[in-house]
Amino acid sequence: MVLVTGGTGFLGSILIDQLLQQGIPVRAIRRSTSRMPSLLDNRPQLEWMEADVLDYLALKEAFNGVTQVYHCAAKVSYHPAHRKSMLRINVQGTANVVNLCLDTGARLVHVSSIAALGEGKNGNDTTENDMWEYDPSQSHYSVAKYESEMEVWRGFSEGLKGVIVNPSLIIGCSSGHRGSGAIFYLLHKGLKFYPSGSVGLVDVEDVARAMVKLMEKKELSEERYIVSNVNLTHKEMLSRSCSFLGRPAPKSKATPLMLEVAWRLASFSAWVKGKKSTLTKESARVSSKKLRFSNQKLLQAIDFEFKPIDQTLNEICHSVIKSETSLHN
Repeated sequence: MVLVTGGTGFLGSILIDQLLQQGIPVRAIRRSTSRMPSLLDNRPQLEWMEADVLDYLALKEAFNGVTQVYHCAAKVSYHPAHRKSMLRINVQGTANVVNLCLDTGARLVHVSSIAALGEGKNGNDTTENDMWEYDPSQSHYSVAKYESEMEVWRGFSEGLKGVIVNPSLIIGCSSGHRGSGAIFYLLHKGLKFYPSGSVGLVDVEDVARAMVKLMEKKELSEERYIVSNVNLTHKEMLSRSCSFLGRPAPKSKATPLMLEVAWRLASFSAWVKGKKSTLTKESARVSSKKLRFSNQKLLQAIDFEFKPIDQTLNEICHSVIKSETSLHN
């Protein structure tokens, strides 16, 4: 039996769909408050169980008969108000999964992040060998992902079998208005500025496919793999997307100083309205970083071909146009 945590999420739901298409029965856990993805409606080989990664006893019950575990459950946020809950969910939740994998002998594929890696030295692309180092500018999300990954490495030292994947920015149609999908809706509405940094991009379907291949290749263990397709500047990514949206590309660079001012104004405005700001100090600073990632270790480990990134961007943008058109009709 295959167990997927975070099965109702962006990556988890795509992963489950791919496993079911291959005829692999799946058990997935969800919280009682989780919104069920329509993609997974009426799937006879899919068993849902209500459990939280922080509820060890409920999680233990979900592990009955399980031989493979995909740990996708995690909290992603750059808002300071979420720091404690993010650490608890990502770190303690991963510790619970690791301990149960050790108890049952299940093989684990753990979804970490490029945020748990260090930066490439001397202008080189970041690789799996670039070690994360703490400094005060690190985001709380980066700290949480690093510490959760350390729980998996602890498990490896105790006999756990499995691998870690470190995806770059995951994009895809099913993200909707949330997470990485939000930027495409902003572009459709006429975003004028682009951040000065660069980013690694990967289609959510590619991340799921890579995870399944790594799970099945049992000789691979106690390793981590960057899953990233291309490195693009934010300007280039936004320009390509705007060509598919039929919108003018942002022409003004948002300098680090402008972003520092912007997040403060956004935070004040949100405070006045009694809401949480979508632009925070951490998210503003991350967007200014020049990040590049190497996928060579993954490509040497498994037979894999990434989906063309323009195809992914085109699919997302057409989904945005369709959504916005139906909303205003």
